[in-house]
Parts: sequence; C-alpha cells; structure tokens
Amino acid sequence: MTSVPQPEFARHGSDHSARIAGVVVAAGRGRRFGGGDNKVLLPLAGKPIWRHAVDALQRCSRIDTVVLVIRPEDRAELEAEALGLGLHLVDGGAERVDSVRSGLDEIARLDEQADWPATQRWVAVHDAARPLVPADDLQRVMDVAVEADGAILAAPVRGTIKRWGESGDVVTVDRRRLWEALTPQVFRLDQLQTAYRRWRGRPVTDDAELMERSGFRVTLVPGSAENLKITHPEDLVLAEAILARRRGTGGDSESSR
Repeated sequence: MTSVPQPEFARHGSDHSARIAGVVVAAGRGRRFGGGDNKVLLPLAGKPIWRHAVDALQRCSRIDTVVLVIRPEDRAELEAEALGLGLHLVDGGAERVDSVRSGLDEIARLDEQADWPATQRWVAVHDAARPLVPADDLQRVMDVAVEADGAILAAPVRGTIKRWGESGDVVTVDRRRLWEALTPQVFRLDQLQTAYRRWRGRPVTDDAELMERSGFRVTLVPGSAENLKITHPEDLVLAEAILARRRGTGGDSESSR
C-alpha cells in the first residue's frame, strides 16, 4: 500500500516562551449555509458555534490574547458574552482578508501598548466556523510554527479527486500529495502583516496562500478530520455527533468537562 507523503517537520524543541495570540474570524456571511443569519451564531451542543472555537483557543496555555472579529451587525448580540470571556472585539470587513487584517491590527495595537515587538509575536488565525479543533492539534501546530517559521493544520485528501477540464474532459488527480488546509494557521505577526500589505486584490482563501505569495515558508502539520468547517446544515449534524462521542469518551470538549 502506498503511503501518503508526510510534510517535513522541524526536528528541534519548540520555543515555549513565544507569545501567541489568537484571531478568531466570525465575520463571514455563510452564503453556502443558507438563510440570512450568521451561521456561527447558531447553537451547537448548547452554545454558539463561535464559542466552541474561542474556548478551544482560550484553553490553550500558550495563547495569551484572543481577538474575535465580528460583523458590525452582530455586535449587539455578541458583545456582552465576548467581553465577559475577556475577548477583544473588533469589526471585520466585506471579505475574509479585511477581517483578518482587522484582527492583526488589533493584536499589533495591544502589543504596542505593552511595548512588545511584532518580531516576537505569533498569531494563530482560526475560523469561528471550525468549532472542533482538538487540543493536541492546536498544541502541535503552534510548536511547529514557532520552530519552522509558520505552520498550518492540514488533512490528507481522502476521496478520489477528479479535474473537469474546460473541454469537458475528466482527469483523475493523484491525491497522494494533496492536503486540505485547516485552521488554525500560525505565523509571526510581522511576517503575516507583510504578506497582507502585499495583497493586491487577487482572490485568496486562506492566510497561508498570502504567505506563499510573499515567499515565506509554510509547513503542513497533519490534523484531525474532525476539525471540520460548518459550511452546510449537514455539517452541524455531524459536529453534534462528534461532540456527543467526545462527551462519552471524555474527549477535549468543554461540554465533557
């Protein structure tokens, strides 16, 4: 049986003194989910989807600050709970790149007040629509990122992949080197800000793509397929089932504590 090629890891011990902030992006429109409301406000196992994502980061001892990026129209619903959790709340923009940039700017502002240099700050950017990131995956991607100058969680593509050409021809793609990008994606603050300053409006779907375009190295860290993104209504059903199983096995869910 042919094995899936593994990404190259940093082999040395990680710098556990690195300061890491979390930016949780909750300003999406959720067009594919359907309905007019922000999907991350929907309940999952008794609390909003975004809250699960935030809790995962706040339970991690390496993360000292969490910024939640929201839609301005959601502020009235979110503000009291977010501030009660000690989150820094900022408004996002029309596109994901605008929202992440707002979160990075807030981290930079807070660090400037504390006289902490951007070259010693790392940022873990996480989608609020990914409520199930395992604690072990979160720890590993941060460890590798600090050692390897940036890393993202990713899962091997499991299904057979077809490419449909413009002429209607269908080709089977070798999936052995294909990975699905997940979050968190962890980079040094000043380098990620540089990548965002260089953005020229070309479509982009994640932070790693901007880093790649700017010539920065991105390391893949194999992560759990349970770290799914709530994109369609059926994803919410699957997430409920995963949380129910974790509760039954004492897994890393707040609802199991």
